Amino acid sequence: MIVGKVVGTVVTTISHPHYKDRKLLVVEPLHMQDETAGGDFLALDNSHAGIGDTVLVLREGNGARQVMNNPDACVISVIVGIVDSVSVQYTE
Repeated sequence: MIVGKVVGTVVTTISHPHYKDRKLLVVEPLHMQDETAGGDFLALDNSHAGIGDTVLVLREGNGARQVMNNPDACVISVIVGIVDSVSVQYTE
């Protein structure tokens, strides 16, 4: 699971049948100050997220297919929730 921020949408005229009725969103992973950021990636929306939302993303193919209820879906990343708030505490 990854926490990220939706930074864009992808619009296509033709898409794979498994993506029918789902938005394809661009997600920027969130990271701690001392960590290196991963690159942006695409994720299918399963929770009605939009640009600016902080989201929880499942980035594992088998789990993503289970969320979509399609064992043959060609998907790796799927947004499974919108995050209301995040609290981080540093311990030394």
